[in-house]
Amino acid sequence: MDEQRLVSPEEAQRLLREGALLLDVRNDDEWAEGRAPGAMHVALADLPDHVNDFDATRMIVCVCRSGGRSHRAALFLMEHGLTAANLDGGMLAWAEAGGPLESDGGEPTVA
Repeated sequence: MDEQRLVSPEEAQRLLREGALLLDVRNDDEWAEGRAPGAMHVALADLPDHVNDFDATRMIVCVCRSGGRSHRAALFLMEHGLTAANLDGGMLAWAEAGGPLESDGGEPTVA
């Protein structure tokens, strides 16, 4: 298996513009508080039930709060034949780099 690819928030935004999918693997409450617009949400614990939902021709950039869960998600997806990368530093790095955020209500946060 290839080594997992780490991408910066800036590289992730470029990949998204080029058609990659941003997969947020945080828990429901974290997702509701703040997320990147257009991201798909599948909590890490639920990922095995959704592995067949992904387009095998599309790059998947996995993200969580700081990078630990998304690291595991990217490895899991790669083990199942998908092309995946991990957003280095997670949503904390995304927000710090000025990445767009939205929430279910109020000011979006990722802390």
